[in-house]
Amino acid sequence: MSFAALLTRLGGMGRFQSLYVAALALPLLLLASHNLLQNFTAGVPDHHCRTGGLPLLASIPTDGQRRPQRCRRFVEPQWHLLDANGTANGSAAATEPCRDGWSYGDGAFAHTIVTEWDLVCESKTWKQAAQSIYMAGILLGSCLFGILSDKLGRRAVLTWCYLQLGVTGAGTAAAPTLLLYCLGRFLSGLAMAGVSLNTSSLCMEWIPTEARAVVGTINGYCYTLGQFLLAAVAFALPHWRWLQLTVSLPFGLFFLYSWLLPESARWQLSTGRQLQALAGLRRVARINGREQEGASLEPEALQALGLQEPSVPGGAVAALFRTPGMRTVSCGVSFVWFSTSFAYYGLAMDLQGFGLDMYLSQVLFGAVDIPAKLLSAVAIGSVGRRGAQGGALALAGVCVLANSAVPGELRALRMALAVLGKGSLAASFNCAYIYTGELFPTAIRQTGLGLGGTMARVGGMVAPLVRMVAEVSPILPLLIYGAAPIVSAGATYFLPETRSLPLPETVADVEMRAPSSNPSIIHPSLRVWDGKG
Repeated sequence: MSFAALLTRLGGMGRFQSLYVAALALPLLLLASHNLLQNFTAGVPDHHCRTGGLPLLASIPTDGQRRPQRCRRFVEPQWHLLDANGTANGSAAATEPCRDGWSYGDGAFAHTIVTEWDLVCESKTWKQAAQSIYMAGILLGSCLFGILSDKLGRRAVLTWCYLQLGVTGAGTAAAPTLLLYCLGRFLSGLAMAGVSLNTSSLCMEWIPTEARAVVGTINGYCYTLGQFLLAAVAFALPHWRWLQLTVSLPFGLFFLYSWLLPESARWQLSTGRQLQALAGLRRVARINGREQEGASLEPEALQALGLQEPSVPGGAVAALFRTPGMRTVSCGVSFVWFSTSFAYYGLAMDLQGFGLDMYLSQVLFGAVDIPAKLLSAVAIGSVGRRGAQGGALALAGVCVLANSAVPGELRALRMALAVLGKGSLAASFNCAYIYTGELFPTAIRQTGLGLGGTMARVGGMVAPLVRMVAEVSPILPLLIYGAAPIVSAGATYFLPETRSLPLPETVADVEMRAPSSNPSIIHPSLRVWDGKG
């Protein structure tokens, strides 16, 4: 009997699984808030050099649209520009950078980290750097918590990450300096990675095979709803400190109830903890109304499932690349996660660049996820994981590249293409969470997900920095963002299809599924993995 068959015997997608998924999905509402938070906390209002009480027209030169320049002022006041006839020209007058600070316009972004720490003009790169530092935290968290979860357990690490995200998120709201703000965001990103990875694994490992795509889509929709929630909360709380605090405090509640969640029985069995797994499975059976089936379970029967992975030479990280099939899976997953995150955050973190209302843009970018993730769920079940993954990436790349050819004044068309591209990338994320969990074996599944998460955060960390090449050519960032998913769409061809297959339990299972595998050749070389050597 397989573990999937055991879950079916104990109730399948029963009451326990429904409650478990709901408890894990609720925190996902606020993950989008943290990922996209700087769209609002780092919004850039209209600004110009301080005039020291002098008339604006005499102190600040204008641009081609007769608006005050943001980063320059006249060295000497140009009083003749105040002439009533308006024909005087001050373009030849000497200018200099803003030496006495800036004046900011009122409105939605009157109280952001940009206005508080003057992250404009020569210091504007600090805004992108702050987001990249947050992504660096997620990158390190994907490595660290992926490995720790395979050693210490999924639920234990998830509980810690809830606490860390709540505390450091709230601490960021009180940061007195930009340096401490960046440190708080880094630590929040560290914990966010742990929440994301362990939520995915716990759902995957407690849910029957036939329900995995549906549950993965439900989790994806929670992230989508979180984008709507962020727009609403940001509109109600325009001050960045209150917004930061509001999206962080609920993680204290998630920390408290996470103690009630049982550990993954798959992980316990794969690490030789049969007695703990037995207790958890009997609890599941009792909640699902299958108490008799649970009482009949014995440790020997669980040991006979053969889920325990023998000692891996070099550890779990080495296992990701030790054999041909694992190398193919690990490299393919790396391509998929990097390009999806890279292009996703390249679009999602530059909503101001499309020229429409910021809150409307956030709602549109969130709304497109609803049909996109539904279509991805249909595609995952009909054409398979590999086809859905490659198709979503290819469509996203085409949309982003097409946007690079649209003139800037066609704002509606540029936004439409960006929304379609972002929706395709959301579908790609939805596929990736499901597909990646099905590609790696139980003993190193979290490490494999951590690899994907690490590459995603490398992409997310690099994405805001690529914005800086717009100084060379305005369309260059979009060309780079669009090329990456198209290349990765081709990489998915080399990954095995996993539709309707049980989760692999050992590395040997992965090798047998490799597209080019030959059982008669591969099996002897994997004796160290299947316990027969």
